[in-house]
Amino acid sequence: MYGPRALISMLAVLMVFAGVTFVLNGSIATTLWQTVFCAIIIQVGYFIGVLVLVRKESRRRRADPSAQAARREARQTGEMAGEAPPRLKARDR
Repeated sequence: MYGPRALISMLAVLMVFAGVTFVLNGSIATTLWQTVFCAIIIQVGYFIGVLVLVRKESRRRRADPSAQAARREARQTGEMAGEAPPRLKARDR
């Protein structure tokens, strides 16, 4: 997910939450701590979601033999080490 978009979305959700909480409770102090607690819950959920996605991807890469072969070939050609792949000349004539 695009970072700034996630941050803006989270802030929008927290503003709506704060507004609704203030209307229901009428207390600025209660609204403030409940909004901070909601922000913490959102961040923990986002972190856990990212961990789950990374774990799924690592399992998929370990289980996919064609991906292993592609990584092995990339290592041998030097693409993994930051080297540019060799430029091939196209001869149409």
